[in-house]
Amino acid sequence: MYKPSSPRSRLLACGLAATIAVGTVAAPVAASASAPTSASAAAGFDDGVQKSLDGLIGKEFPGALASVRDTGGRVTGYTAGVGNLETREEVPADGRVRIGSNTKTFVATVVLQLVGEGKIELDGPVERYLPGLVRGKAGDGRRITVRQLLQHTSGLPNYTRYMHQDFFKIQHRYVEPRDMIDVALRHKASFGPGKGWEYSNTGYLLLGLVVQKVTGRPIAEEVTRRVIDRAGLRDTYWPGVGDQTVKGPHPRGYTVRKPKGEFVDITTMDPSWGGAAGQLIGTPNDLNTFFLALLDGKLLRPAQLAEMKKTVKAPGFPEGWRYGLGVVKMKLDCGDTAWGHGGDIDGYETRNAATTDGRATAVAVTALPTSEAGVLKVIKVVDDALCGTE
Repeated sequence: MYKPSSPRSRLLACGLAATIAVGTVAAPVAASASAPTSASAAAGFDDGVQKSLDGLIGKEFPGALASVRDTGGRVTGYTAGVGNLETREEVPADGRVRIGSNTKTFVATVVLQLVGEGKIELDGPVERYLPGLVRGKAGDGRRITVRQLLQHTSGLPNYTRYMHQDFFKIQHRYVEPRDMIDVALRHKASFGPGKGWEYSNTGYLLLGLVVQKVTGRPIAEEVTRRVIDRAGLRDTYWPGVGDQTVKGPHPRGYTVRKPKGEFVDITTMDPSWGGAAGQLIGTPNDLNTFFLALLDGKLLRPAQLAEMKKTVKAPGFPEGWRYGLGVVKMKLDCGDTAWGHGGDIDGYETRNAATTDGRATAVAVTALPTSEAGVLKVIKVVDDALCGTE
């Protein structure tokens, strides 16, 4: 797991966890109205996105994949590197990956739907839904609001900061959300409710419990019914209890084992520790479909979408980025504004964003960056793709 005090983790605030071989470059995959399909690479093929994705492959990332959608709905998929270092198989087009903290936007969408239905009060105290749970030096649920959990302004300690530093020791361990919440509640609050901003996965585990309390159903089921099914996402799912695999076509995910620094396959793992903060599996194309549906008002009523897009400063994020209710507002290099999130979990990093005029880009790499430069390179692929798409 990463240490939040490190420069890398400050930039990777959207992430959940931290923790080479140079592969061959796969051909781009071509466009369709709704999902990428395979196509041959024409001689002399020249595409800026493909070149940018190729440039990610090296000592930090064995494989990469991306999906780009233009304003007309044309979808182009790309792959680079290798999807399996042992077999040298290519990265599958639009393969499934663990999408980490993008899960937060799905959960935030469910919470705001329930706000619109009058079942949750956005500025109501957490205590109303989870009486007596949040108490002590970590914070007081009577003073912390649902909005503050969504926007990372609660001051609650981030539980991933206190997880075992050697992920291999907990790779296959199943945990309940309360286990992780209890870890966080043993530590001191970072600040008083509403008095600052600090990324906290703990808040989203609590939101998962709030949804369960209000609906009487688990957060995984509510996300599936209210968001995944409604948005028509074909390749996104919440792993079931005990499921350590990634179903369907997918590139293998890797992490670095010290001291030698060799890549180790960590695809098979129990993601239960991520819970409502980062457990989902999906594809780049599905991420684009979800964020475009969200921005288009297909998942939230206008009043709740407007609340989601009210942002605050997010220290540690790139310049011009701000945090809303489970979404990030991003200033692109070309001056445009995009909305997205991103996610980091051992084995995979995703960076993604969409614009209100229908453009969207999602990029996934098959290892977490080991340098700040690596983080910025992945972000730049998304930025360049959106700025170069009409």
